[in-house]
Amino acid sequence: MLDHNQLKSDKKLNTYSHSCNCCSMSRRSFLGTAAACTAALTTGCASLESIHTTPKSHEEIDLTSFRPRPKVRVMSVVAREKPPYWLGWPGTAYDVEGERARYTEAIADIGRRVGIEILEERQPLEENAVVAAFVKKVKAEKPDAVFVTLQHFQSWDPAGEIAKAGVPTIVFAPVGTAFTGHVNSLAFRTGVHVISSLEIPAIEQALRMVRAKRQLEATKMLVVSGNERKEGKFGLVDLQYVPRVTYEEMFNLTPVSEEAKWVAHQRFREAKNVVEPTQQDGLNAARSYIAAKQLLKNEGCNALTTDCLGMVSQKKVPTPPCMGASIFQDHGVTYGCEAAVGPAVSLMLTSYLLDKPGFMNDPVPETAKNLLIAAHCVSGTRIYGLNRPKEYAPYILRSHSESNLGVSTQVLWPVGQSVTLVQFFKPDALYLDTGTVVGNVNTPPAGGCRTSVEIQMDGIEDCRDVKGFHQVVILGNHRRDVEAFCQLYGINVVHSPRTHEETIKPS
Repeated sequence: MLDHNQLKSDKKLNTYSHSCNCCSMSRRSFLGTAAACTAALTTGCASLESIHTTPKSHEEIDLTSFRPRPKVRVMSVVAREKPPYWLGWPGTAYDVEGERARYTEAIADIGRRVGIEILEERQPLEENAVVAAFVKKVKAEKPDAVFVTLQHFQSWDPAGEIAKAGVPTIVFAPVGTAFTGHVNSLAFRTGVHVISSLEIPAIEQALRMVRAKRQLEATKMLVVSGNERKEGKFGLVDLQYVPRVTYEEMFNLTPVSEEAKWVAHQRFREAKNVVEPTQQDGLNAARSYIAAKQLLKNEGCNALTTDCLGMVSQKKVPTPPCMGASIFQDHGVTYGCEAAVGPAVSLMLTSYLLDKPGFMNDPVPETAKNLLIAAHCVSGTRIYGLNRPKEYAPYILRSHSESNLGVSTQVLWPVGQSVTLVQFFKPDALYLDTGTVVGNVNTPPAGGCRTSVEIQMDGIEDCRDVKGFHQVVILGNHRRDVEAFCQLYGINVVHSPRTHEETIKPS
């Protein structure tokens, strides 16, 4: 087991090993805006150490530009008894107008921060006729969601009427405006999300759900596989299939540009250690990254998944895309492995919903310790959040384990931290579980993929019963966030069984 706090240098590190410099470099400014140089340079070995300044170019392909930013409209309204009122929660002493102003400002601020247009309804809903008029307006304008703030525990009926309008409805009941009975009258309905809390971050996460759904709708994912060009759909996401040779040709046309040298230099420099990869491996991996950006731009897509194993096993390209895929994930742009569409959409969902890169993996049972090992050669490093560029997991640069080619990231996940596992196994259904990181497995002595994270699962007695393949692991316990999103948009959630007997029980 490899603990990143106890990592020792490997004696076999080549001359490009570096200590971690992660806090002194702005990876975000470089990786998000580095652009392809139009001048074709030699494809032979070039010095990484000679690159010390950010390259300039005539044409920029900003990686972050692929992340969709659709227009999102949320109508916000307050429902209450007409003040001043006598008795009844939140109480006569409650500053109704003061709290209304405070929450209105908070909601508007969150909207600006997460990219949502908040359409404030200035007249509170205090009478049945006003409620009816508002419901009619919602049906006519069809916003992406309605946000209802309650200011009296007699206002749940108006909230229920709004929820019947057929638009996703978020009900915010600050503590003092609901009992359990009030909450349960709406809390488990499809198309509704109820927040009974004083926590402002809960409002932000609720609005992220609305944004994530619109981002999924606005995403066109490139599937690089097979021999034909066609279109498809997976849930909310449009798919564009292109022949695998399209990527192979793009890679061959991509030179060792100044950008390629810069990408390789930075990725090597920021690594905790470098084991197998050579300088040439780094340049090829950077070319793969640039080729992927160019292909996305050419095809007008926002995300991709490629038949990477097929290309490598048939020796069509000299490097797997692992290093570039990790950079993509760190900037909120999905790059899935093995042309697996459902898992790639799972990566996309967690990125849009939580603003964190996920780790698509192969599940390995560790039966002696009853743990799940999540193993693959691609993991993002900004696992703490896309908006926290100075906080990312240390990584070691390794080869792709199955082929021993190219550059992949062995990301060291933080021991003791909670994680969430998500995987769409159908367009309208996903697996959802949680656990805790207890270690990082090194290769060797283990075989298999470079990033291998040991997870103690929550509420599952036997690690062999964890459902799914190519699940996506996200740092943090986000079970309730994912469940809320699925309830709001009618997606079925399946948890792994607690006992093996439940696994084999007839449906």
